Amino acid sequence: MPSFQNPVAFCFLIFIPLLYLLRKLKIFTRISFPAVLGDWEGKYFEWNSKSQKFFSVLAKILVFGAFFLVVAAFADPVISTQEKIYTSLGTDMVFVIDVSPSMAAKDMDGNSRLDIAKKTIADLVIQNDGVRLGIVALGSNASVLVPPTTDHQVVLQRIGDLQIMMLGDGSAIGDGISTAVCHMVSSAAPNKCIILLTDGESNAGSIHPETAASLAKDNGISIYVVGIGSKGVVTLEYQDPATGKVISGRYDSNYNSASLRKIASIANGKYFETKSTEDLVSTVYNVTKKESVIQNFTYRTTNRLLYDIFLFWGIVLFSVAWIIKLIFLHEKF
Repeated sequence: MPSFQNPVAFCFLIFIPLLYLLRKLKIFTRISFPAVLGDWEGKYFEWNSKSQKFFSVLAKILVFGAFFLVVAAFADPVISTQEKIYTSLGTDMVFVIDVSPSMAAKDMDGNSRLDIAKKTIADLVIQNDGVRLGIVALGSNASVLVPPTTDHQVVLQRIGDLQIMMLGDGSAIGDGISTAVCHMVSSAAPNKCIILLTDGESNAGSIHPETAASLAKDNGISIYVVGIGSKGVVTLEYQDPATGKVISGRYDSNYNSASLRKIASIANGKYFETKSTEDLVSTVYNVTKKESVIQNFTYRTTNRLLYDIFLFWGIVLFSVAWIIKLIFLHEKF
């Protein structure tokens, strides 16, 4: 709803009841010449057109509406919005997400591991407006989709772009971690962390995961490793982005949690196993809450002026009323 910076202008609305009163008192009336038409000793002519009455009433409503909009325009209408402006840095947080074929396993309450991971991260992006967030995808190699940024709309868009096998069919965990570290080293944020979401062992890439974890530790970056999915035979289904072919079958999920736990331990983080959507949501939420830093902020008020819109529609209504009177009623203002 707009607010009005010059509400005194609404005093002009008193002219509407004043005009009505003056006409009732016959002080301010239109000049007219009465004429009676009728046959000799016959029935008098009466104007009884329903359409004419309708257009007459409609024209009056439009005129009053137009007058109100013009007065409202002079009242200087605005819509005020407040934007939170952070005056200090908070946490830099990069999600490193496995997009290998095993992440298509549908053992997270009937949904695939990747789909639940994407939804969980997207929900957290919306809730953490002051945190700088980044996304790194890992497959046979690793790629940064978006470096740490406060532009969360871009982050959400890149999360939506994640798909199985977009980077091959391997799991280059070491490359994924080191890629995230390289994009966080120069940051002046007081707290930096990596959240790795994977369901497999490192079987690709040129950097050993423990070497990458040591690199993170040396640069003051913590690593939290979240193992996704249950162990055992699970169903998976995904579309190969290269061929468009849908691949489905059974997969023996039995990743080595010890190696993932070691990565987290080296980088002063922690390892978690999540076997359901609820576990994953709770784990990621707790990690982000633990790593969040209190930030100083202020509010900036932005005013959007609306007087031109009110004035435009006032002129439109006046014009429509004039056309109705001129064409349908054969009158002039």
